[in-house]
Amino acid sequence: MGILNVTPDSFYDGGRYYKKEVAIRQGLRLANEGADIIDIGGESSRPGAKPVSTREEMKRVIPVIEGIRKRSKVPISIDTYKSKVAEEALNSGADVINDISALRMDKKMVEVARRYGVPIVLMHMQGTPQNMQKNPCYEDVVAEIYDFLEQRIKFAEEQGIKPKKIIIDPGIGFGKTLQHNLLIIKHLRRFKALKKPILIGVSRKSFIGKILDLPEEERLEGTLAAVCLSILKGANILRVHNVKETKRAVEVARAILMVKHQIPSTK
Repeated sequence: MGILNVTPDSFYDGGRYYKKEVAIRQGLRLANEGADIIDIGGESSRPGAKPVSTREEMKRVIPVIEGIRKRSKVPISIDTYKSKVAEEALNSGADVINDISALRMDKKMVEVARRYGVPIVLMHMQGTPQNMQKNPCYEDVVAEIYDFLEQRIKFAEEQGIKPKKIIIDPGIGFGKTLQHNLLIIKHLRRFKALKKPILIGVSRKSFIGKILDLPEEERLEGTLAAVCLSILKGANILRVHNVKETKRAVEVARAILMVKHQIPSTK
């Protein structure tokens, strides 16, 4: 899943793809590099980010979705928690809803997801982007996120969303400390018991910066390490900024994981 932020303030690429034609070109480039999905967002969810109006968010993302859809059949995900934005995006050619609030911030979102029958990502977040990094606290971070996702899956299915349409995301960096993020990745396989595809978003995030003491621009190698370990632990979808580099790293990791053991000859 290639990240395309059509915002002026996202933590890594904010402002780079704010103009429509630049954003469309970047989306097509990500597709050409091998992205299976392009995740388009018009409101930053970085720590401390300020919300934007529905009108402004649609103004940012809809022309980009339309522009990419005219030139490519690559599946498009709309990264939003607003039902009106999601519905307009789906009408414009989007195929997936990626909701950081797991259907909590807009009660009409579940209706849109059910009516359109599209896949939906349910993500864990403690608090909101405005306050989520102000002393996040858990007694058992993995168990609590598991319970939350289990509850949101149950809610979604009870509201008529088909079980096969649900994807889960433990929400790396969304109300978590460095230790929390490391524990989530280390124990990611525990979430396989929920029997849903697991999406993981580690790309260039602050926990990598804290480990390496590096800014966003120099976190690619750390991202690739986290991505490969996430695959080893059971991740199914990788949300990243650098599709080409990630795809190459993933292909090597998968080759190692898939190689068959050869029994030595007894002759």
